[in-house]
Amino acid sequence: MKIAIIGYSGSGKSTLAKRLAGELGIEPLYLDRVHFLPGWAEREPDAAREIVRAEMQKPDWVIDGNYAHMLREERLRDADEIIFLSYPRIVCLMRALKRNKEFRGTARDSIADGCIERMNWEFAWWILYQGRTRARVSGYLDVVQRYSDKTAVIKNDRALERYLQIRKQKHKGDRET
Repeated sequence: MKIAIIGYSGSGKSTLAKRLAGELGIEPLYLDRVHFLPGWAEREPDAAREIVRAEMQKPDWVIDGNYAHMLREERLRDADEIIFLSYPRIVCLMRALKRNKEFRGTARDSIADGCIERMNWEFAWWILYQGRTRARVSGYLDVVQRYSDKTAVIKNDRALERYLQIRKQKHKGDRET
């Protein structure tokens, strides 16, 4: 099973990736962890693409993130499932604040070691506005349209739990046949 998780900052992509990868018995690939090196330095794009390319050679993968320069089109094309977390801005901001409080002074597992959790006005602005420009929203809608047969658009926790239950039943049936 190959799963691509995309969505807005703070929507829960990494948490979902960890959950789904655990069900598959694999480790998720967090693109924030690929993109950033310790101290929030950025990895060279070619090196980042090679890490993603190697992951995509595996029979099963769960990749969390939006980065276009990290083989986004190939990830979307090759994924068996695409999950777009389209939560409201305020929910994403509250989750980012909660995450900041939980991991303050440390690096969470979905980011490179040495990238200490931080929350500032610039990131809050990104969550509320810059990450949702007309062009970005249009890009997500394009993905949903092009890959409608394998994309789930999730807008809240209730919808996510419903999707996961349906998914579990579907794949339970797949394993029994």
